Order: sequence, then structure tokens, then C-alpha cells
Amino acid sequence: LQTYANARRVELVSDDRSGLYIELRDTNKTEGTFYLRYKDSTNKTCHQRLGSTNLLSLADARRKAKELKAEIALGADPRAEHKARKAVITFDEFFNDYYLPFVKPRKRSWGRDEELYRLRISNKYGSKRLNEITKMQVQNFQAELLAEGLAPATANHHVKLIRRMLNLAVDWEMLEKNPVSRIAMLAEMNQKERYLSEDELVRLVQVLKTDSCRSVCLIILYLMSTGARLNEVLSATWDQVDRERKIWRIPAINSKSKRLRTVPLNESAFDVINQLETEHKFDHLFINFKTNKPFVSIHKVFDKLRKKAQLPEMRIHDARHFFCSALASSGRSLYEIQTLAGHSDPKTTMRYSSVSSKALHSASSTASDIIQEALKKSSLAASEV
Repeated sequence: LQTYANARRVELVSDDRSGLYIELRDTNKTEGTFYLRYKDSTNKTCHQRLGSTNLLSLADARRKAKELKAEIALGADPRAEHKARKAVITFDEFFNDYYLPFVKPRKRSWGRDEELYRLRISNKYGSKRLNEITKMQVQNFQAELLAEGLAPATANHHVKLIRRMLNLAVDWEMLEKNPVSRIAMLAEMNQKERYLSEDELVRLVQVLKTDSCRSVCLIILYLMSTGARLNEVLSATWDQVDRERKIWRIPAINSKSKRLRTVPLNESAFDVINQLETEHKFDHLFINFKTNKPFVSIHKVFDKLRKKAQLPEMRIHDARHFFCSALASSGRSLYEIQTLAGHSDPKTTMRYSSVSSKALHSASSTASDIIQEALKKSSLAASEV
């Protein structure tokens, strides 16, 4: 091997013209590799690796080459498995050419999938072929996301997207089985209960009344007044608003429950609608006048507004929580809250059952009043006796 140490690549061919040769490379000056050169069924020259010169003697290499040539003569293809593996498309190709075109007309949140894949999944698995992804790799990826500081729910979203993609690959017979179908999800202890105090509400409303970003301020006020989701509000159009009956119909395509929902427009919601300058000019209620198009996101402006109101931890979704908690505090039934908020699962509404101690004390006082009245009557009866 040292004789050819200065060459970048050298082949030492067997003198029996059997196709056996040793490959030497300058990247490894201590060993070479035995290969068999042969013709496949299409008469294409192929090279099959037999083993390292440190692990395989010349006699063993010749015997192995002879056995392999006999198999090839009977129709075997030593590189068939490698070819099959190489024929499988990469994860990037599957996502861009198959997954996205499939989910775009079927999933409203496909943009979130695209974001998750582009920011993290592609860097990790984009160049891998579908059949090269293993359960252990994805479990390690899940742990890495958690160590990066992502919430358990966010880490789970990445794994769920990978699992969904591979499930589709199996359905479309591009993959034999899904290796990540049974990965356990992380415990999601991230349900935030953020309710506005009276002072916080005053500060927020004051900012929403006076800040120059009027369109976004009105969106937040509308969210607080209706309990609607942000996507439902940004997608709202004037043909969905019935001024005479004071209702707003949210079509199934915009509703998370995928059912038509009717939202009563209370006084504050109607006040927002009356302040809008988009009626008879645009299809949508809320328009970004810098682009003359509906809003896609309001997070940057909202971040400025919440800091101005000294509420740095407030989320946009807390406007919806405010609406539901206000109903709960006033003693409205969970059924009423569920209906107005559009919760498809009653368990979601149950989180508001303990919002207001005042409402609960008021309800509890009903039994107390009856008992106290009975005690009074009992005392009067005893005194008469």
C-alpha cells in the first residue's frame, strides 16, 4: 500500500482477470478495499464492494468474488437493494411534490405545516430518502426540539407532521411501513390560564381606543366582544354580517369545528362594525390599508399594543379567553359559553367552570339562604312553644 501512497486513487487488478481488484485511496493510507467488477443484465459495468483488506485476505476475497459471480450468472443482482433504496425519493421531494399539493385544498392550516417543515424538519431530514428515516432518529429529534426550548406541544407538532407525511407515503405505496407510527407524544402541560384583571382590562381598552393602529385595535376589540378565533375574524366578510338581525354567520370553511356558526353581535361588537371604513369598498371587514388586502397576521402590531398596555405576557388568544371568562363570571351556563364560543368538545368549556369565585359564591348562597330561612322559622316556632 505504501508504494502507491502518493496517488489519489489506484486499482490493483487481479491477474486472473476475474474482475477482482483492490482500490487504494489517498484518504486512507493504511488499507484498501476489495471490489468485484461485473456486468449486470443490461450490460452495464457495476462494482460490488467485498470488504476491507484489513479484514479480508486475498484468498477469501477471491473465493467471495467467485461465489458472487456464480450468483450473478444465475440472474442475481448484488446491487438490487441499493438501487431500490436509491430509487426512493427524498423527504424534501415528497413534501414539495406530493404532500403540499395534497393538503393545500384540504387543510386550512397547511401554512403552519410548511413553516414547521421549512424551519426545522427539512434541515434534519430533507436530504434523506423516505426509507432511511428511523424511529430512533425522530425520537432523538423530538428530544432535541425540547432541549432547544420549544414547548412540548410544539415538539409534538413536528413529530405529528413527520408521521402524517409517512402515513401518506404508505397509503400511496411509496413506502412499505411507517417507522414512526407509534412514537409516544410528550406530555403537554402548556394550557395557559391568562385572565385580565379589572386594572389590566382598563389599560388595554384605553390603548385600543387611542392607538393609531386603528384596524388592529378594532380587530382585538372585536375578538374580545365576540369570543371568535383570530382566523375567523380575519376571514370575516360583509356578506356574513346581518345588521338587521345583529348576527354574524361564520361559514363552515372558516370555523374550526367545520360547522356553520352564528354569533350574536352585542353592543360593543356592533360599535366596532360601525367604526369600520371598509363596508361597500372591500369584501372583508378588516383590511390592511397599506396593502388594501385582508390581514394575514397582526402579531407584530399586537406585540406593540400589549407592551404599551403593560401586558407583555398577553396573547391574542387571551381576547377569546376574556369573552368566555366574562360569561362565566356573570353566572352564564357552560352550555351557553360552549355555544357562543363554538367549542365542539364540552371539556374545552369546562376550563371556565372555576373562573369566578364570585359567581360560585352567589350560586352557593342560594342553598344557604334557604337553610337560613328554615332556621329562622324553626327559631320562631321554638320561641312560641
